[in-house]
Amino acid sequence: MTTSEQHPRRENLPKAEFAFPGPLRDRLVAAILDGSKTSTTGLVVDYEHEGEALPEVGSRSVVVDSDDRPVGIIEVTGVRVVPLAEVDLAHALDEGEGYADVAAWRAGHERFWHSQEMRAALDDPGFTVDDSTPAVLERFRLVADLRR
Repeated sequence: MTTSEQHPRRENLPKAEFAFPGPLRDRLVAAILDGSKTSTTGLVVDYEHEGEALPEVGSRSVVVDSDDRPVGIIEVTGVRVVPLAEVDLAHALDEGEGYADVAAWRAGHERFWHSQEMRAALDDPGFTVDDSTPAVLERFRLVADLRR
């Protein structure tokens, strides 16, 4: 690692928030920091609702914990937009959440996407996903652990 990779300037980087604050975010952030989580899945509809552009390869962001503390910097290494039905096993495994197969990954993610918190965030109390829902499959690498 170069010096800039060890201590990249974080002041101008966007915030990366995984799930909502609480136990799930804490588990996801821990998996990022220990290297077991190198992919994540978002929904195109969520990006559109938030008015955010899709992630781009090479972009960096600051990972925050449930207390909104910066704990790491990640860099996007790959982005694909596919229907949910096309999520592959490698992506599901690289999410670092312990899923053994795509069906388990899908069930876990549907619980999250169909949760009251997610429906409230999307301003859609009846929001659901199906096989054709566009998903954003993002790969990343940890470039700095800010806890050190």
